[in-house]
Amino acid sequence: MNKQNLIKITDYLWEIPKSYRADMKVPARVFASEKMLEELFRDRSMEQLINVTALPGIQKAAYAMPDAHEGYGFPIGGVAATSYPNGAISPGGIGYDINCGVRLLKSELNFEDVKNNLEKLAGELFSEIPSGVGRGGKIKLDGKKLGEVLNNGAEWAVKEGYGNKDDLNHIESDGKIENADAGAVSDHAKKRGRDQLGTLGAGNHFIEVGKVEEVFDGQIAESFGLRKNQTTVLIHTGSRGLGHQVATDYIRIMNKAMSKYKITVPDRELVCVPFSSPEGQKYFSAMAAAANFAWANRQLITWLVRKIWAKIFDGSKLSILYDVAHNIAKIEEHYTRTNTDNIQREPASSQYKSVLIVHRKGATRAFPGQPVIIPGSMGTASYVLVGTDKAMEESFGSTCHGAGRQMSRHQAKRMITVDRLKNNLKKENIIVKAGSIRGLVEEAPEAYKNIHDVVDIVDKAGIAKKVARLKPLVVIKG
Repeated sequence: MNKQNLIKITDYLWEIPKSYRADMKVPARVFASEKMLEELFRDRSMEQLINVTALPGIQKAAYAMPDAHEGYGFPIGGVAATSYPNGAISPGGIGYDINCGVRLLKSELNFEDVKNNLEKLAGELFSEIPSGVGRGGKIKLDGKKLGEVLNNGAEWAVKEGYGNKDDLNHIESDGKIENADAGAVSDHAKKRGRDQLGTLGAGNHFIEVGKVEEVFDGQIAESFGLRKNQTTVLIHTGSRGLGHQVATDYIRIMNKAMSKYKITVPDRELVCVPFSSPEGQKYFSAMAAAANFAWANRQLITWLVRKIWAKIFDGSKLSILYDVAHNIAKIEEHYTRTNTDNIQREPASSQYKSVLIVHRKGATRAFPGQPVIIPGSMGTASYVLVGTDKAMEESFGSTCHGAGRQMSRHQAKRMITVDRLKNNLKKENIIVKAGSIRGLVEEAPEAYKNIHDVVDIVDKAGIAKKVARLKPLVVIKG
């Protein structure tokens, strides 16, 4: 596989036709610039994308976003949809951190109002919001309460006083997937999640205080309640150890069940079962429960951030712009091309809608008019975009989710020094609080692709449009 195997559809959309390999059921499509295509061949992400096209019941195409890189089974930055209800559901198409996602809070205050208290704010956020591998929080849930969290998500948190009802109107799926069933989640997974509500975790998860540095679309920014120099808080975390265990449990279950359904896949990491099967239904219910746990987790962190913010800034408030998942499977209606071999873009009028099982793994929902939150790597920018009609036609209403790694964690540790990272962050006037400064090296900006390039590609491809760019001021990490 190399660049010569790709057919150029537009300057920012490329295709590997299904004739490339005998087991491909649909084409593989990549959103990328010519320059960024070279980066996609540095790991197995393109090979993984082609493998995804062999999933039972896959529709239209498998997609890779410009932030794509190698993952488990699917590339991170991958999107695929299978037919409902008998198409495949694959845990590799969601990932281990179920409903890893982002929430953006917007402040009443401008940068000038907060700049003299940023060190204090950073210290309080780091002290009060638990972060780090396996670290638990102050909220300990008994079995009954945990079951309520898994079934009801952010709705449970609001009911318990950790927010207000309006918060739910600014969360994807209102912060709750109805198909969730706490009974489908193993005792081991529940044990891992029992004390992790309101905690950040480690890896690339963070809390980032920033300011609106640039506005690209004034009208949409105003409708979102954003303005230049306004301060914001970005929360990036997921379902913690509970979600990881749900993935582990059901990958093992599906590995044993695949032969029963006579399913073969080109990569064992693409383990899957029919969505309508007992195993598929149980996994979807457990995945939905883990997704609900993640939305409750971000709601609890929001509650903690709001308390600290009000304490430091004389009762000032934070409201939610939006909260969106980027590791999840959803049942949605989408356009399906009448002819998957036709690589020319067809208008919606020549297509028809089907109910599909949409897998987004390191990809963000981008429905028309919906805020799309794209976090950058530490020390660079984050973006607010808006979803488009074209995303519905081109990518199952999906876009990128971040910068995307270009170095493994091991490579980053080998190539980037602590002193260099510290100096770079100091030059940018970014305050960082972390449990381990050496661990921060894994998340250095150099370990990631250029966020500006990634966002420019999805903007020019039309699957999301730029609204505003955010500059980091404070970063809290585990």
